Amino acid sequence: MFKHILVPADGSDLSKQTARRAVSFAKEAGARITAFFAKPEYPVSYYGEGALIDPTTPEKFAELAEQQAQQVLDFVVDLCQDAGVPVDRLALTSDIPYQAIIDAATQSGCDLIFMASHGRRGISALLLGSETHKVLTHSTIPVLVYR
Repeated sequence: MFKHILVPADGSDLSKQTARRAVSFAKEAGARITAFFAKPEYPVSYYGEGALIDPTTPEKFAELAEQQAQQVLDFVVDLCQDAGVPVDRLALTSDIPYQAIIDAATQSGCDLIFMASHGRRGISALLLGSETHKVLTHSTIPVLVYR
């Protein structure tokens, strides 16, 4: 049914567990995976009279974000290669992760987004929200939520 699955990853234990299940699902379905990481944008901090105070340059920040992206994506790529599942990798820069996930799925031609649920319930879920919930409510591409 699904032939191309976007698997957003952030390097957390939950993300790794979800990636393992997504690879298993893709293997059973005969699908391929695009592993995705949303790199943060350079944080601009202003103090006082508009003075910019940050010891990291935008270039250094971008380099570190790219290193983190490759490290996180390597984990998913290795899982896919071990399972014989075709895999691509994609990292986009955005401070709005849910939109970056939707954009990545659209750009890559994915027909499913496979995400984790952080399992928040009640008032904490209402107050904190989640990227998964935002993807669910804004995406036209089907989303499979793994718990």
